[in-house]
Amino acid sequence: MKTVMLLTVSNVFMTFAWYGHLRYKDSSLWKVIVVSWLIAFAEYCFQVPANRIGHYQFSAAQLKIIQEVITLVVFAVFSLLYLKEEFRWNYLISFAMMAGAVFFMFRD
Repeated sequence: MKTVMLLTVSNVFMTFAWYGHLRYKDSSLWKVIVVSWLIAFAEYCFQVPANRIGHYQFSAAQLKIIQEVITLVVFAVFSLLYLKEEFRWNYLISFAMMAGAVFFMFRD
């Protein structure tokens, strides 16, 4: 559970680092790059321990699929609440396919 929580926090930071500046299109590019790098540093402070701790319990491939699912969930919430984008039906299909990927990744 600690790994999932750390990866979730990590993904919140990374989503803001990669996409948060889209609300500030009038800001100069160099400024958003610097701010994004600072946010990404915070992201690494959670992501690296998450993978280090998680690798005692999960394989690297399992960690990656956990990461990707968390990324999609965090991004979906981010795009709806922060960017004010609409949720579309094909997002549900995509999430269902990711759930299938998780199922097969953790199957013995």
